[in-house]
Amino acid sequence: MNARTVAPGDTVRLRYALRPRGGDDLISNFDEPEGDIVTLGDGTLAPMLEQWLVDLAPGERHVFLLDPEQAFGFSQPELVQAVPASDLPPGMRFEIDQLVEFVMPNGQTLAGRILEVGDDAVKVDFNHPLADLSIEFEVEVESILPSEAS
Repeated sequence: MNARTVAPGDTVRLRYALRPRGGDDLISNFDEPEGDIVTLGDGTLAPMLEQWLVDLAPGERHVFLLDPEQAFGFSQPELVQAVPASDLPPGMRFEIDQLVEFVMPNGQTLAGRILEVGDDAVKVDFNHPLADLSIEFEVEVESILPSEAS
């Protein structure tokens, strides 16, 4: 019997769901034909979620109840910004509460939620959509995949 548990850097086949505590799933792959393959530390999963996978044994299902500071943190006022219309893609229409992906000057993308739409600017909240929320992180590590020898 393999009693190995998940360690940092492992690649695992994972089932998971994220939901506000007591709310509906925001993300879940429990209904998919198979779990997602995730390597701890590669940025696929947020580091604050990855830490809960360490030491789990494959085949066990767990639900972690996380406070905001254990999950996606608290909203930061400086991440609410007015984006000038001149910086927005021409012809794009925005709606309140719409999630929009912005390309930063360095080429990275950042998702923001539209708070206000004005004539010459759009007010955008770049905080994580789950900031300020207590969340449930439900996980089942289906298997730890053998690491490829390099």
